[in-house]
Amino acid sequence: MARPLINLPSRAKRGDIVEVKTLASHPMETGFRAGLNGALIPRDIVTTFTCAYNGVEVFRADLSPAMAANPYITFTTVAVESGTLTFTWAGDKGFAAVATADIVVE
Repeated sequence: MARPLINLPSRAKRGDIVEVKTLASHPMETGFRAGLNGALIPRDIVTTFTCAYNGVEVFRADLSPAMAANPYITFTTVAVESGTLTFTWAGDKGFAAVATADIVVE
């Protein structure tokens, strides 16, 4: 998997609502599509996405085969203190990706 893309402000005022945008490169094969030989292509999807802010989970999504390839996820959180947001994607066939981004709260 290519490096996930994360977009959030590097600085925010305490109490501000912060918009977080993420994009993960993943082909997302549903398991319902037939290959050239007529056999079903095995399912290969991202099944969960979580975001923890200084170790506290602030967002979770359980994904399904209906999710598009390269899942783009946007959510908001409240800037409470400076720290690190940790993003984790997990899926079929042992797929796992972790990325972090820092935010300074003034």
